[in-house]
Amino acid sequence: MNKAIATVVALIVAAVIFRASTFVVDQRQHAILFQLGQITEVHSEPGLKFKIPLIQNVVYLDRRILTIDTPQADRVQTSEKKNLLVDSFVKWRIADPRRYFVSFQGLERAAEERINSLVRDALNRAVNRRTVNEISSRERERAMEEIKESVQERVRDVGVEIVDVRLKRVEFVPEINEDVFRRMQSERKRVATEQRSIGGAEGEKIRADADRQREVLLAEAYRDAEKVKGEGDARASAIYAQAFGQYPEFFSLYRSLEAYRASFRNRSDVLVIEPTSEFLRFWKDSSPGRAPAR
Repeated sequence: MNKAIATVVALIVAAVIFRASTFVVDQRQHAILFQLGQITEVHSEPGLKFKIPLIQNVVYLDRRILTIDTPQADRVQTSEKKNLLVDSFVKWRIADPRRYFVSFQGLERAAEERINSLVRDALNRAVNRRTVNEISSRERERAMEEIKESVQERVRDVGVEIVDVRLKRVEFVPEINEDVFRRMQSERKRVATEQRSIGGAEGEKIRADADRQREVLLAEAYRDAEKVKGEGDARASAIYAQAFGQYPEFFSLYRSLEAYRASFRNRSDVLVIEPTSEFLRFWKDSSPGRAPAR
């Protein structure tokens, strides 16, 4: 019985000693091993590690990519002396646990404050060299890369790596938003007026071209109609000439009858002429008792 109890006690003591002599490094952590307050080892690979009980202790640091997202936007000035509100965030991680712990005593808050201060400084310098249009669109990516490189250069000695810097929002400060809106509205009106003028000119050009084509078509149609009409008249005249050429006297009578019909179209028409006029030749020749002249 005593032997069994001794065995159990021995196992418990061994378990306690083993527990005090080992520690586990998670894949999301760095483990710094201290001996009497001095850093002896840094473990970044996950697994079971060993230490000397009561003499050595372990401090864990986050190995993951961390985010600094400030709640308030920074107020900066462009090269045009215009004030902007720039909202940004930073992705960072611990690259050298030993240097990081020496610099910040393992306090994540202290590291974030240092990085924030450096980002604001780099952001000011990047925006000060650019216009509103450049920092908001054309050179936005380049500005973010400049900020990242500038901050990385200054935090390398403290064991920190800057993974990325992003500008979430770039806008004017509230007090000048109304002025900017009015200028944008005026610019849009100017562009709209210019486009309407261009459209009006194009419309006039199209209408003028359509009118010209209409006149050309009408002129060509009138020309063709007159040509056809002339050909018809010529052909009719040729037929008349051929027909009347066979009977000249009948043709003369027909022409005279046509002249009489045109002269006495209305009952009120009066014609004053000598009875011996050639115009009345067929009337005289057709008098009773006389044969027509040949």
